[in-house]
Amino acid sequence: MAACFSVCRLHMRGADRLLKLCPNSDLQAQRRLARTTFATKAQTGNKTLQAAAAGTESFSSIQDERQEQAERSVLISCPPRISEKKFLDYISKHGDIRSHFFYQTYVSKDKGTYAVVEFSSRESVAGLKANCTIPRAQHEASVPFKSRLLSLKWTGSNGPTTLKCHEQLPISVNELIQQLSKQESIDQQLQCLTEAYQLTEENISLRFLVCSLLRDIAAAYFPECVIRPFGSTVNSFGKLGCDLDLFLDLDGVSGHNQVKGSGLSLEYQVKRGASERNVTQSILSVIGECVDQFSPGCVGVQKILNARCPLVRFSHQPSGFQCDLTANNRVAMKSSELLFLYGSLDARVRYLVFTVRCWARVHGITSGIPGAWITNFSLTVLVLFFLQQRTPAVLPTLDQLRDLAGPSDKCVIEGNDCTIVSDLSKIKLQGNTDTLEKLLQEFFEFYGSFAFNRSSINIRKGREQNKPEAAALHIQNPFEPNLNVSKNVNTTQLERFVALCRESAWLLQQGDVLKRSAAQSVDQIAPWGLAALLLPSVAESAGVKGRKKRKREPASERIKTLLQSLKSSRGGAGEKQSNDNHRH
Repeated sequence: MAACFSVCRLHMRGADRLLKLCPNSDLQAQRRLARTTFATKAQTGNKTLQAAAAGTESFSSIQDERQEQAERSVLISCPPRISEKKFLDYISKHGDIRSHFFYQTYVSKDKGTYAVVEFSSRESVAGLKANCTIPRAQHEASVPFKSRLLSLKWTGSNGPTTLKCHEQLPISVNELIQQLSKQESIDQQLQCLTEAYQLTEENISLRFLVCSLLRDIAAAYFPECVIRPFGSTVNSFGKLGCDLDLFLDLDGVSGHNQVKGSGLSLEYQVKRGASERNVTQSILSVIGECVDQFSPGCVGVQKILNARCPLVRFSHQPSGFQCDLTANNRVAMKSSELLFLYGSLDARVRYLVFTVRCWARVHGITSGIPGAWITNFSLTVLVLFFLQQRTPAVLPTLDQLRDLAGPSDKCVIEGNDCTIVSDLSKIKLQGNTDTLEKLLQEFFEFYGSFAFNRSSINIRKGREQNKPEAAALHIQNPFEPNLNVSKNVNTTQLERFVALCRESAWLLQQGDVLKRSAAQSVDQIAPWGLAALLLPSVAESAGVKGRKKRKREPASERIKTLLQSLKSSRGGAGEKQSNDNHRH
């Protein structure tokens, strides 16, 4: 797989250089080359999804493989101005290196360069650690915990650095709008956005390594435990820079099977708590204290134990990740598997989810601050439900996925049926061929007119149901049907979402918005299509600027405001009376 990635990257670099060297070449030839380059990039970013869709690897096997790779890896802080050759020559003395990459992060005010090195065996990691020393400070004492987070010291002379560092953060919205404006179709714009925002293979590897480093701490108390990532890291919808959600899995901590027939058996003597919640709180409290006191690079540890789902929150400075560690949270793991499955079935699912999430964040529908806003998970479920409503349906319902499951897929968590099929080859899709442009347009139309006041979203059944409670937005938890995953959303935030859906649906019907301008230079192309939906003027015209409801302007004034910049760069376009009628 690593060799395949290298070949694809070489192809992309060569194609990009060819486009730059031939600015005056035939336009159609350049466009064909650009499409080929983009298709290659999209392919390299979805290797695990392709394997899952082909039925060659299940969600659990992919996670187990990444976990095993992380256990053979180390994280090394690199000295300034060291060359890649010198670095590899030294590290490879301790064992065969299977893969490596460099990245930069900011620790306090200083920029640091780190390397993730995966060895071919764990013995190589042990050999490397055997040659490490505990640093000594004149006026400070060191905690002698030997982790796999290392620092490489170099007393040699500084030279020009040759390290190529991988990006760990997404591009800015302004840069994204520029990239989207250069695409030839709205379908390509959605693909371009996903390519720019999705987690890279390197970033995912770093996330699993952080989990493995934290597992080394927890293993002092629970040697058979595993710390697994869940949520955006593994569900195929993760964006660069997203938080790292971790799950302390203690299911493997159990005694060996006893020999039957002897009449004798042995049991561990254990402490007992008043409830499973109390035990979980105690475990997380101790692990959180150990992370705070012993784990290098972990700062700002907060033990939030009285939350509905107790957690330990902290920052892992070497990776730059904000981490939330929970325990006894198997339903969340199963939800991650469900989203991964849906993302693997049809590439359009991920393109649409990434686009809707980006659109929502740009316009303040979602927020990184807890509150009454719609969450990314709720948005994702809204997209899945919409795709289940197409004719023919793009995605199957959760009940259909349960009915296809085999005996080994049976899963009941806290009395809830969480069974879904793990073999994707059993799933037969209905052959929907709608373009991404059509799906995006109809998504906004669908929720711009959805009866949220009386209907509930239910992806298990794949149909609207009567709301069982008075919440503004009711989205049934896929695996815990008595819970509303959007209970936090208030009426004001729901109205903002609906208003922006209507505004975006209307914009996508305008000829000026749908057409790319014929500017001679790609740098002069005005925002169009998806890029136009990300402009601040969309929220302003919808009357939701600053999260406050504004009095809606007459349709004629809104048309004039929204299209003024586009008309000035394209020579103007006629407005149709039917557009006004559609908006009322």
